[in-house]
Amino acid sequence: FFFFKQKTAYEMRISDWSSDVCSSDLGISFLVIFALMLLYFNTGGWVANIALILNLLFTIGVLSALGFTLTAPGIAGLVLTIGMAVDTNVIIFERIKEELTKGKNYSAAVNEGYKRSLAPVLDGHITTLLTAIILAYFGLGPVLGFATTQIIGILLSLFCGILVSRLISDWYTNKNRHFEYFTKISKVIFNHTSFKFIEYRKYAYMLSAVIFVLGIASFFHGFDEGVEFAGGRSYTVKFDKAVDPEQIREDLKTVFGEAPIIKTVDVKNQVNITTSFKIKETGNNVDAEVERKLYEGLQKYLPAGTSFETFETSYKQGSQTVLPTISDDLKAGATKATLFAVLVICLYIFIRFRDWRYSLGSIVALMHDVFVTLIVFSFLKDFVPFPLEIDQHFIAAILTVIGFSMNDTVIVYDRIREDSGMMKGAPNAAVINRAINETLSRTIMTSVTVFLTILILFIFGGEVTRGFAFAMLIGVATGTYSSIFVAAPFLVDFGGGRALGSKEKTK
Repeated sequence: FFFFKQKTAYEMRISDWSSDVCSSDLGISFLVIFALMLLYFNTGGWVANIALILNLLFTIGVLSALGFTLTAPGIAGLVLTIGMAVDTNVIIFERIKEELTKGKNYSAAVNEGYKRSLAPVLDGHITTLLTAIILAYFGLGPVLGFATTQIIGILLSLFCGILVSRLISDWYTNKNRHFEYFTKISKVIFNHTSFKFIEYRKYAYMLSAVIFVLGIASFFHGFDEGVEFAGGRSYTVKFDKAVDPEQIREDLKTVFGEAPIIKTVDVKNQVNITTSFKIKETGNNVDAEVERKLYEGLQKYLPAGTSFETFETSYKQGSQTVLPTISDDLKAGATKATLFAVLVICLYIFIRFRDWRYSLGSIVALMHDVFVTLIVFSFLKDFVPFPLEIDQHFIAAILTVIGFSMNDTVIVYDRIREDSGMMKGAPNAAVINRAINETLSRTIMTSVTVFLTILILFIFGGEVTRGFAFAMLIGVATGTYSSIFVAAPFLVDFGGGRALGSKEKTK
């Protein structure tokens, strides 16, 4: 954590996210995850829930020991970590269920489940961890707080998901008892399907081609840039009583002609207002004109007869300007973070699987996921009731989407490599179809879990976080799709029929 300590205390403690993101999000997320674990894994779900509780407690403890303040971005990082941490136990329990269906006893199934799950769990967490580290290195302020929480949560997820849950399982098994891992619902979902995913890859290729064209077109269509990228003015205003940030936002939208970013600061009667109104105009009177507009929009929240001079001296606590030159630096850092994350992950995939097809499939799948998100933020920005802006929060979402997508892709890749060793001589398409179908229940469970936790953030997180959560919701859906219909088919259509993971020719 050396580079974390190089950041100033100010950068670690400030929050550009809505203060509405609070502990209630964590509570709701916990209730949803607890219910899902018990509903899907029966009594085995208690193991996952205990590991999840310890993960949260350890994460908060480490943050406290390092002197970090858990601001809104950190809480948002915890909400996402909850969903992603569950993936460890989902992978392990799904493998235990597979071993049980093969006729093994509970003790042997648990041993085999943990053993065979270690590689995919490590691969998935390492790829996600790499994006979080890169995000922490390039990010400032709220993004750094988000990334720091996620890094600690991912590391502790490995500890709690592998070691703690195994200790609990062994302790219970040694008492000649065992956990149940099936419920009536999970038995239906777990039944291995035999969908022929690879046979539909040409349709998937056509859809991906359309996405790539629209993704490139989105750069010409344009985006709404956040204050960090477009530049803007920020004001801190303290009122005599508590105010509604959403109502202030609507009132100032009428005055400025665009919706500003509103967040409460420390107390409910103090807000920070950030707007890009006339930020590109120059002149001695521009700042005064913007402040006059701000005063007009806030008059209903001030005592009757409050003059502009009184507003300036008694209610406005401070102001600052984000210059376009600073925005250019933020853009450059965000671009570097995204490109560097993709390159590092693809390099890891190449080293891990020793086959360029896996890396190529990963690159195309990642570009696919990023382009889908860019398309939505470009072409739908005028049709949704909340801001879809390109800012540091969006970059955080993109990198988290990359990590989630790679986590899903690596799980499928690991199973493809494992099945290729047991199905020597079989066509690559048959091997890949089997691997996707075998991991499908895990994919569904993990995707639903992460989707629900982010949906909670989207619903209850406030206006400012809504764009971030929306990008994540899109990313979870498209990441699941791309790992099945984009990344995996590349192993069939590239490499001249070379077997998966070897230099032999296959049918």
